[in-house]
Amino acid sequence: MHPEEPQLRVSHEPIYTAIYAMPRGELRKEVIALLRQSRKKRRPRSRGEDRRGSIPNLVSIHERPPEVEERLVPGHWQGDLIKGARNASAVGTLVERSCLFVILAKVDNASAEAAEKGFSFVLNRIDAQRRLSMTYDQGKEMVCHERLVENTGIEVYFADPHSPWQRGINENTNGLLRQYLPKGTDLSVYSQEALDQVALKLNTRPRMSLGWKCPAEIFLPDFDFKEYYGRILNPVTLRT
Repeated sequence: MHPEEPQLRVSHEPIYTAIYAMPRGELRKEVIALLRQSRKKRRPRSRGEDRRGSIPNLVSIHERPPEVEERLVPGHWQGDLIKGARNASAVGTLVERSCLFVILAKVDNASAEAAEKGFSFVLNRIDAQRRLSMTYDQGKEMVCHERLVENTGIEVYFADPHSPWQRGINENTNGLLRQYLPKGTDLSVYSQEALDQVALKLNTRPRMSLGWKCPAEIFLPDFDFKEYYGRILNPVTLRT
């Protein structure tokens, strides 16, 4: 809020700490409800469930080319699955590192075969030059990664175990997606078309980190921000 006055800036961590340190009551409940993810308390990701499987021929994140880390070239993705009620359903999530563009994949279940099929389908809808690499955790649903590489041409790299910060963009995006795909619900009811509409909502949301542009403006050369919102909002508000 104060780009020219560093002494007036504050990290998001003290803000969250102050909010969650508030005594229980209506004010605390109202303030937490205003947060993007509205979690009742902050806690580290649980390590009780080990999602790792035996992944053959995995390529470590440490072997990625430097251009992936620099985030200058589009086409490098982070991927994951978000689970539904009782882990019985899932949706594949992909987010492009340089512009935060989101793609969602319908998967029939959380098996490796279903994940490979779902990710292959949505990745092959993208131009080959924009599907260069994907970084994933060591979840057992990615056992078929070699088949995914063969079907899409994308290179797959694996983050270190218990290192979600190595895929921080995807972790944050998954949190935002829970606004539309809540925990504890059956995710199998969403068609691919419905998931595309959910992704569109995030891709047309202006982001501070993108200079208040939305991901679609950067990733899709033909996307017209004003024209798009002019169809769903009062056009008078867009004349300035």
